Amino acid sequence: MSETKPFEASLSALEKAVESLESGDLSLEESLSCFEEGVKMATLCQKHLDEVETRVELLLKDKDGTLSVIDDAGDA
Repeated sequence: MSETKPFEASLSALEKAVESLESGDLSLEESLSCFEEGVKMATLCQKHLDEVETRVELLLKDKDGTLSVIDDAGDA
């Protein structure tokens, strides 16, 4: 699993894992492996969402009211 996997790809992999688990057609070992992958993808999706939330908060906190991207170092 790549830590730089785009959000959409991570979400798609998570949805696929859920569908596979819900099908009930997997063996116990396959189910466990699929569950582990799903947990990894859910964690990665949450990380992406947290990063986006931080960026949005920075945009909304601009002092003069204009919307501009502020990087993590506080530079505009």
